[in-house]
Amino acid sequence: MTTDLPAARPTGIDVPSALAALLTVVLWSSAFVAIRDAGPTLSPAPMALLRLAVAAVALTVPVMARGGVAARLPRTPRPWLLITGYAVLWLAAYTVALNTGERHVDAGTAALLVNLAPLLVAFTAAALFGERLTRWLIAGAAISLTGVAIIAFGTGSGHRDSLGVLLCLLAAVLYAAGVLVQKPALRHVDPLTAIWLGCVIGTVVLLPWTPHLLTELSTAPTRTIADGIYLGLVPTALGFTLWSFALRRTDAGRLTASTYAVPAVSTLMSWVILGETPAPVVFAGGVLCLLGVAVSRRRSARPTPNTVTAQR
Repeated sequence: MTTDLPAARPTGIDVPSALAALLTVVLWSSAFVAIRDAGPTLSPAPMALLRLAVAAVALTVPVMARGGVAARLPRTPRPWLLITGYAVLWLAAYTVALNTGERHVDAGTAALLVNLAPLLVAFTAAALFGERLTRWLIAGAAISLTGVAIIAFGTGSGHRDSLGVLLCLLAAVLYAAGVLVQKPALRHVDPLTAIWLGCVIGTVVLLPWTPHLLTELSTAPTRTIADGIYLGLVPTALGFTLWSFALRRTDAGRLTASTYAVPAVSTLMSWVILGETPAPVVFAGGVLCLLGVAVSRRRSARPTPNTVTAQR
């Protein structure tokens, strides 16, 4: 006998992961504004050092409160290699590249360019893990690259502006690499340990810039120091911990899709707080970037059976 039954439906949304991703988007959006605000006083590498050092100290408190340091350290080399990899690529190198890029472009433009990272994650995952490259992904990449070209030509004719675009694109590459390395690391350590160790290692990598940081802090206004502390406590310590929590429970590609909202939120924040309004051509390029990423996330329609045949 044949019985018509409703098609199977996907399970509900993972609410904790969704909330963590949403809050991460807001916190990371604010980072672009704080970096832009502190840029005239703090150099890129010293600013990154201050940010990671503050985050490392802040995260040590909950680590000590939840069992201490020794109990959280990985016991095998593989987790250490993965954690070191994303600490250097994402937390250290990405931060320096972004800090430098935001000396030449506004916060909203920087956020738009860095937001190409989800596409890079998708293409790299296809190359490394054999994931299928759909026509939507290829079309979306073409649209987004067109948007990047518009932004590149629309931010000004000077060398400094072009350099800022290139540095933000480099930051996007480092961001994507960091996500791809962090995902397997979270199979070995919990989110808090992952981001704490990452910040500690990132701080160690940037220690050569300590004299420069101390010199710049000695003459920096209170607002700039507050920007550096904010970057360490909020977008880094809290934001990356929330991100690691969500990444452990979610696909890397699906989670990075949540960051598509970062450019819009960051542009709004920079307009309200810093009075920065990107040129119309930058908005046009940004729309194409976001459209391309949205197109790339579409999936080809697949037939879904709506009947189940049961034999009696």
